Amino acid sequence: MPDEIHLHTLTSDVETADADAVAVSLDSVLELLEPEDETDVVLHTLCRRVVQAFPGAAMASITVLRATGPVTVAATPDEVMDLDELQYRFGEGPALDAVRSRDTVRADRAAAHERWPAYAANSEPAGIHSYLSIPLPVAEQSAALNLYGVLPHAFHQMDESVLELYVEAAAVAVRTARRYSEARNLIEQLRIALRSRAVIDQAKGIVMALRGLDAETAFDVLVTRSQRENVKLRVVAERVVAAVSARTTVRNGL
Repeated sequence: MPDEIHLHTLTSDVETADADAVAVSLDSVLELLEPEDETDVVLHTLCRRVVQAFPGAAMASITVLRATGPVTVAATPDEVMDLDELQYRFGEGPALDAVRSRDTVRADRAAAHERWPAYAANSEPAGIHSYLSIPLPVAEQSAALNLYGVLPHAFHQMDESVLELYVEAAAVAVRTARRYSEARNLIEQLRIALRSRAVIDQAKGIVMALRGLDAETAFDVLVTRSQRENVKLRVVAERVVAAVSARTTVRNGL
């Protein structure tokens, strides 16, 4: 019987090696997705260029509304992230209005206190007098380019039209980052699935050897135990493999 266990374990090791080869292949694909870091640089550069190009804009940031909530993906200077975080905390503010409505939001300090009282009151120390948030044309998710000015009435209608080039460039970068993120998430899911498959195949081989079962019946045994113990099939497989490995180690005096 130990020889049979060894044979099935050897077979599982071969399957594991195949899974490892696929994992290595996935890693190589992942390397191709590294430009996501470059996308972050592009977004931060865009924020800096906007501040340089428009004297009224003292700060700039880009807000993206994700499934988990709003997040600032780029900002200059770093202090502007505190202004964005206040909006996310209170659930109100120009950036949130822009990503939710997909309409341009422009306001001065008086309008800010009227429209977003909690946010305006808490952001007062930053000395912001003007706000301009422009939604980005990204179909897959809501995003906005946010400008903050320290001078009253810093943004005018003209700014919005001139900003179109920056808005379109930011939208392209956000779309690219989203695609990279989705691809990376898919690859990680595949890697997890490969690891799970390898250990399940190994446990199945052990059950086949110990009980003299065919592959399908051995798999059913693992599934039944998974349901009975109310744990994932992968966890059951890991326990089976660990138990056999422990017995082997003791037997060999290791």
